[in-house]
Amino acid sequence: MKVFLDFEQQIAELENKIEELRHLSDSGGVNIADEVSKLQSKADRLLRSTYQSLTPWQKVLVARHPERPHFRDYADALLEEYTPFAGDRNFADDKAIVGGLAKFQGRSCVVIGHEKGIDTNDRVHHNFGMARPEGYRKAQRLMTLADRFDLPVLTFVDTPGAYPGIGAEERGQAEAIARCIDVCLSIRVPIISVVIGEGGSGGAIALATANHAVMLEHSIYSVISPEGCASILWRSADKAQAAAEALRLTAQDLQNLDLIDEVVPEPVGGAHRDPSATIRTLGERMRTTLDVLLALDGDELRQCRREKFLAMGESGLN
Repeated sequence: MKVFLDFEQQIAELENKIEELRHLSDSGGVNIADEVSKLQSKADRLLRSTYQSLTPWQKVLVARHPERPHFRDYADALLEEYTPFAGDRNFADDKAIVGGLAKFQGRSCVVIGHEKGIDTNDRVHHNFGMARPEGYRKAQRLMTLADRFDLPVLTFVDTPGAYPGIGAEERGQAEAIARCIDVCLSIRVPIISVVIGEGGSGGAIALATANHAVMLEHSIYSVISPEGCASILWRSADKAQAAAEALRLTAQDLQNLDLIDEVVPEPVGGAHRDPSATIRTLGERMRTTLDVLLALDGDELRQCRREKFLAMGESGLN
């Protein structure tokens, strides 16, 4: 069964009615194609109008949709010969950040991504996409490897944020994230980063300090979750909707602020409605961008990346 969000209840009622009619048609031999066609047209119009005017909070809900494609879906569809690497060669193997060597469009590359998991047990296994220090140190290891062998880096961001537990803090969570950002800024190979769902705080930017930063149309990217922001500013998570408005966390807001480079459209109703089309469109955009970046030499790639992030916020200060 499809999972419908709170603001999709009218759509849910129509689609459930369509399924009931189709079941009657299939089982009873009754021709009700015209009625089904009318209801389907109405549902399609309602879906389109709803998703053309989503509020920031509704986009948060879409970005967190449990059926939204995850890193493994993109890896399975876009990559060949994917060989995952494990461990940070220091403490343990973090399951929230995964990655390894692969081929993308016939080119060897290093791929890194957050994985949230697809069901309860899998989400617990991957810690809901919240990485510990060893995850960011694994990412550093992979990016250093990419630099050594002149391989482009592709990253897929989908995390509510880095894991804030005591153990993670004891093992140097902040240092691991900062070092990861530093490695991103230091290597001499192309980096393309895509926010496929949630981009939460430093836990996201550790993998998104890229030459070309992309967001899917209904993904979000923010310094803090709306619930966390509301708890700090209003002492109540009930103000999450207001916080989402204030945070300017949508892909469209961030592109207008020149904080990301590209917004990739999703199918009507979100990526979860047609994962194959979403993944195919994103793959085409990444291929085009990679062709452009590969034409630059290593020093130019690194310098452009550094200048890009140093320039962020300048327009707001003038």
